[in-house]
Amino acid sequence: MFDYLIVGAGFAGSVLAERLSGAGKSVLLCDKRPHVGGNAFDFEDEAGILIHKYGPHIFHTKSQRIFGYLSRFTDWRPYEHRVLAHVDGKLLPFPINVDTVNQLYGLSLTPEEVAEFFAKRAEPLGQCRTSEQAVVSKIGRELYEKFFRYYTRKQWGLDPSELDASVAARVPARCDHDDRYFTDEYQFMPVRGYTELFRKMLSSPRISLALDADYHELQRTARFRHLIYTGPIDAFFDYRYGPLPYRSLRFKFETHPVERFQPAAVINYPNEHEYTRVTEFKYLTGQKHPFTTVVYEYPCDQGDPYYPVPRPENAVLYRKYQALADADPSVKFVGRLATYRYYNMDQVVGQALALADALCDQGPDSAVNAA
Repeated sequence: MFDYLIVGAGFAGSVLAERLSGAGKSVLLCDKRPHVGGNAFDFEDEAGILIHKYGPHIFHTKSQRIFGYLSRFTDWRPYEHRVLAHVDGKLLPFPINVDTVNQLYGLSLTPEEVAEFFAKRAEPLGQCRTSEQAVVSKIGRELYEKFFRYYTRKQWGLDPSELDASVAARVPARCDHDDRYFTDEYQFMPVRGYTELFRKMLSSPRISLALDADYHELQRTARFRHLIYTGPIDAFFDYRYGPLPYRSLRFKFETHPVERFQPAAVINYPNEHEYTRVTEFKYLTGQKHPFTTVVYEYPCDQGDPYYPVPRPENAVLYRKYQALADADPSVKFVGRLATYRYYNMDQVVGQALALADALCDQGPDSAVNAA
């Protein structure tokens, strides 16, 4: 008899398995895939390059608690993510900053002058409800068209005018020279990769793994007291109200006999090609190798669910499923897919730690430090 059956061995399920096992509980952790780590799973390809099978995953957080907790399972290498955007035949820093504007237009504006540049082009729109409004109201329509509109169309299959303002809010424009994609205090990558982090996290003898498994079958055959679910909430309820919209990704990997393929970890292609971006993994992993591997990302509708689509009508549909979840106290729902939220990795870890605190009846410090 297991105390918990946890469905999904990504960050949400694995953190909960580790915390609950540390509190003396027995856990059966299952996943439909043949590996742990969820979308953060990484492995060495045939050339010996450590790659992320489901696209690049860059760790960053403002939370000392989350960073301290994960540090129990990995050493870190400092890494600050930088992105270039291919616009008008140039590779420009993104998010937009002082250098982006100056290189794009052949200017030499100061930070103060760039702030004035944005203000003159911004369109006052009052309360912004869409991604288009959120961008145009801050930096104007021309930069919106060059950097945001068509990238967003490819990424989401929708025009920014059809998406919630929160999508654009993730990528602000800056009136300084900071070319980092993230500004969080803690920006690191696990030295030996995410998969090794998960293996250490799940090393307790109180945790049993069932990979390449059907959780419906385990529900019928395994004996357990409590259920934690991290998969798509609409699938859990057999799509009673219809499927929640998700966006998926298709990946094309290439290995090249060169030390460097491109001048930055990621290059965005907002205005040409079917793909949205190209990532070179050696920037992320710090590997020294005569070969390099890159991945092209092609957003699509079919495939594994990656991104909940942030639109008001989708939020209404999710609330119907949330009501079903709230009415069933025998199941706890946690993670991006189970709560239909566009969470970063650290936010999922934080959500899982909070639930573990509640289930174990422990405060934050004891939850992190418990053996």
